[in-house]
Amino acid sequence: TMVARQVLADTVTQIKDKVDMSLYIKNDTPEATVAQIRGELESLSSVKSVSYVSPQQARNTFVEQNKSDEDALGALKEAKDKLPGTFRVSVNNINDLSQLENFKSTSELYKKSVDTKIKEPFDGKRGEIIEDIGRTVGFAETVGLAASIFFVVLSSLIVFNTIRMAIFNRKEEIQMMKLIGADRSFIRGPFVVEAVVYGFIAAVLATGLGLLALYASKDGLTSYGIAIGPTVERMTIYVGFILLAMIITGAVIGVISSLLATRKYLKL
Repeated sequence: TMVARQVLADTVTQIKDKVDMSLYIKNDTPEATVAQIRGELESLSSVKSVSYVSPQQARNTFVEQNKSDEDALGALKEAKDKLPGTFRVSVNNINDLSQLENFKSTSELYKKSVDTKIKEPFDGKRGEIIEDIGRTVGFAETVGLAASIFFVVLSSLIVFNTIRMAIFNRKEEIQMMKLIGADRSFIRGPFVVEAVVYGFIAAVLATGLGLLALYASKDGLTSYGIAIGPTVERMTIYVGFILLAMIITGAVIGVISSLLATRKYLKL
């Protein structure tokens, strides 16, 4: 579950990196003004990077993308209005565009240069799409964390019930040990060791099967745009540490579950 959540996080980061805001300015804006506006944008703490596409660059890109479409090229030649200059702004958090909104309303230099003929992506369909991505990202990360917690609790309950069954089957033996004066730690010991062994076996199996599943699904998931590559690379490099962490986690879950399960019977 933790690996799946990491794959999700990497995929989300990849999506975030591809999402940018576009701010349009008049095509006759002087280069000095363009540089000043760019500097103001880059000074915002919520902004990761800023790039500028000049009207000529935008025209060349349009021609290259539509070189086989004669109608589009003809429309471009006949158009009276030139393409605007475009700032492409990448933000750290697509859920928080408050600084950019504030920049639009307070920057006098930008307000003088903005191309009012073009509707900016903070409004309309693109703005809604960006907001939807942000909400989906937050929801997916929450679900991943909740699933991790759920499976830890579930595994604890499984070990707890397994140990309780073992205690029930050996309750007469436990009573005999108490009658002859055995202390609680002595009686509890075999069950704790048993739980640790369960945790160790589970950790080895889970790590091995998890690695096999990752390698088997890598090509298929990558073809769908899921960023599984970084996770597979990390798992390969740190497999020893991952296995050790899994064993320790399994042992801790086993010990806690065993102590809780034996507590009741040791009081009787």
